[in-house]
Amino acid sequence: MYNPDRRRFIARLGTGGLLLTPLAACSGEVWPEGMKPIAWDRDACVRCNMRIADHRFAAQLRGGPRDNTFTFDDVGCLVFWLEEQRTRFPWMDDVSTRMWVAAWESPSVKAVTWLDPRQARYIVKRSPMRYDLAASAAPAADAHSLSYEEMRRKTLARGK
Repeated sequence: MYNPDRRRFIARLGTGGLLLTPLAACSGEVWPEGMKPIAWDRDACVRCNMRIADHRFAAQLRGGPRDNTFTFDDVGCLVFWLEEQRTRFPWMDDVSTRMWVAAWESPSVKAVTWLDPRQARYIVKRSPMRYDLAASAAPAADAHSLSYEEMRRKTLARGK
């Protein structure tokens, strides 16, 4: 049975949905220039293949002639992947290669503070892959925090 009111309602509903679609894409997340947005709970770590869910431990590497992007669920995965892939991707040592690591203090996926891993300090926090180190935005070095090189050596010595 033909109902013109019903058809108009459905047409308006469809039009309204189309108008709201662009707004849904605006998640409110802020990404540093050059960083590829991470699809939380969908993107997987390039090393361990675990879904990237905990925003406080995520990391990303981008560079090379093809502008490759690699995403990690834990800074420990980043450290081991850099060691394992150094010969395959010699561009990783280039100064133009960009890296980011999430600050542990970041309150939510919509408000992640991204740090250069080489400048961050690292503190002991339980992490997804149990490397148990997290980047901190706290600038001061103290007895309980590690530099990037100290964190890297400790992670590699531990193994996994």
